[in-house]
Amino acid sequence: MQWPPLRCALITKGRNKIMTKTFLPSVKEVETTRKWHHIDATGQTLGRLATRVAVLLMGKHKRTYTPHMDCGDFVVVTNTDHIKVTRNKMEEKVYFSHSGYAKGAKETPLKRQFEKDSTKVLELAVKRMLDENRLRAPRLKRLRIYKGEEHEFAGRFAK
Repeated sequence: MQWPPLRCALITKGRNKIMTKTFLPSVKEVETTRKWHHIDATGQTLGRLATRVAVLLMGKHKRTYTPHMDCGDFVVVTNTDHIKVTRNKMEEKVYFSHSGYAKGAKETPLKRQFEKDSTKVLELAVKRMLDENRLRAPRLKRLRIYKGEEHEFAGRFAK
């Protein structure tokens, strides 16, 4: 059994059963232990890449994951121009937006959005994988997306 336990754990000592308390990391501890992750998007599928990024932003890969705390890491994604999509999604997938006015609906095909700004495609995919709550905005602030190889966070990644 790993220590400290993530949730309430039942520990048996002989015939006695002891309930341990839930381990919750402190906010200070979470803030100081954030890591930086670099992901190269070349040749990766859009949905699978977005899932990996969302898990890192939420902190679900950590032992100390707690749903109501923001314990995720920083993520830098490069080469979004080289993301691939499967089947006919490039022609068939459509992004819908509405201005709020009458006849204000807009539909943008994935192909046009990808040509215009490929970073927006990945950003929307990750954003829609995160829960709609107060933690989504700070999580998305820790996501940095770049079209090419160049970025200013090169020295921050753990080896």
